[in-house]
Amino acid sequence: MAKGSFHGIYPMLYTFFDRAGGIDRTAMKRQVDACIAAGAHGIAILGIVGEYNKMDVRERRRVLEIVADDVAGRVPLAVTVPEPSIAGQIEFVRAAEAAGAAWTILQPPPVKGVPEAELVRFFGAVAEKAAAPVGIQNNPVNLDVWLTNAGLKTLNRNHGNVWLLKGEGPVTAVQRTIEETEGAYDVFCGLAGKEMPMSLRAGCVGCVPAPDCIDLQVRLYDLMRRATSQAEAEAEAIHKSILPLLHYMTHSPEHMLCYGKRFMARRLGLAEIHARQPALAPTPFGERVAQHHGQDMGVLPV
Repeated sequence: MAKGSFHGIYPMLYTFFDRAGGIDRTAMKRQVDACIAAGAHGIAILGIVGEYNKMDVRERRRVLEIVADDVAGRVPLAVTVPEPSIAGQIEFVRAAEAAGAAWTILQPPPVKGVPEAELVRFFGAVAEKAAAPVGIQNNPVNLDVWLTNAGLKTLNRNHGNVWLLKGEGPVTAVQRTIEETEGAYDVFCGLAGKEMPMSLRAGCVGCVPAPDCIDLQVRLYDLMRRATSQAEAEAEAIHKSILPLLHYMTHSPEHMLCYGKRFMARRLGLAEIHARQPALAPTPFGERVAQHHGQDMGVLPV
């Protein structure tokens, strides 16, 4: 049973840039509106596909402000907090809550070799200053620092407002996290939703994928919630139809930003995108592969 009301598909938005290198407000609004029109249960920002690591804090604040304004309370907004210090995370959490964020997702500081007790204290110091529920991003696949299940359990025991988790990894590892933390967290799976049906069966309350397949993944989630054999069979068929695209997009974060972001731009009806450097440059063959795997996905209505 979920501890709270947050569940479903929270697409982690791409950050679109304009020709001058600034945040493209028009493209961002179209992305927000398309995701909500497709049935997204919430919106998430400033994850790896949001290129938080290529923006300074002023730009991240700008993304927060314009997305919060465009969401306008229609669905819950989850905001990733990647600042590397306790003070920086506290300040960003307060800014996110002031903008209307329903919950925040704290990312571990990129400092390897720190004792886990120090990471627990780091997150706890931030959580103590948060007014809204707090989530943790635990991503052993793409991040260098994460908490063990015992560390997560300790963090929740010490700070009761920390009860959401973006748990990214093989479904077997996510299932162990749910089991070993004894239901302390409402867990959202990640990794583009490549194992979403099984992740939901394992006890996840939702998924935080890139928005490429938002309409189909919302449909998949809603079918799984029905918990009938017919609905689950339909959900599995949807999953199988999009799995080649999800697999292709997730070869690496930069690969997804190269091809996934362009694929999403086409689904949004955007004529062009402007990459934030450094970035991979697409090849004609790479573009054809994405188009082949996603050939049945048209433009998303807004």
